[in-house]
Amino acid sequence: MVEETIPRRDFLKGAMIGTAALAAGNPAPAAAQAPPSAAPAGADAEPLLTLTATEHAFIVAAVDTLIPTDELSPSGSDCGVATFIDRQLAGAYGMGARLYRQGPFPKAKPELGYQLALNPREFFRAGIEEANAWTRKTYGKDFDRLSEQDREAALKTMEDDKAQFQGFSSRMFFDALLQITMEGFFADPIYGGNRDMAGWKMVGYPGLPATYREDIVKYFGKKYDKPPRSIADFS
Repeated sequence: MVEETIPRRDFLKGAMIGTAALAAGNPAPAAAQAPPSAAPAGADAEPLLTLTATEHAFIVAAVDTLIPTDELSPSGSDCGVATFIDRQLAGAYGMGARLYRQGPFPKAKPELGYQLALNPREFFRAGIEEANAWTRKTYGKDFDRLSEQDREAALKTMEDDKAQFQGFSSRMFFDALLQITMEGFFADPIYGGNRDMAGWKMVGYPGLPATYREDIVKYFGKKYDKPPRSIADFS
């Protein structure tokens, strides 16, 4: 039996509170740039804004591998993370609205940041295609058809930059996938993820910031026992 390659939930260490604070202020996605398509039955069974059925299946399998169902929370897709990713890639972020894309695009050191000609939607499309091509070559199946153990091993190989991708490294794709998964798990539910505020409840985050000034004195040194509140609760 292959030993566990990705300690479950380890990806959340050091990222919980910081990501929650960042994602809570994440700008709302712009209107979809692509016609909706029917989502597969099951997790996140909502009309898809940009992901194809194959891409959606990959995303669901990936976020459920990174955020498994356990005593801490439901799975990533049950928390709406795949819906969040679909909406983000369909909007301004996915279209690269804030990226300088005039080039040139030479290969550069990782610390210089994103250097590809692809916008995020194109990057995730290409990354999913490369990931599925690699798992077919390695395991004989697309990523979403692998066993849970093999999915964990495959993601670990990508994280270690040992999977052969064309055009960019597997580590670059894994890092982007991990980042947007964390954002979806901790963002305000109004953006589609963090369903039932599961991510906030897990870490004890109170929700929408700048509304708890009076409670600071009341709860100083005590457990904060109020449920979290989202943007929708104040609209």
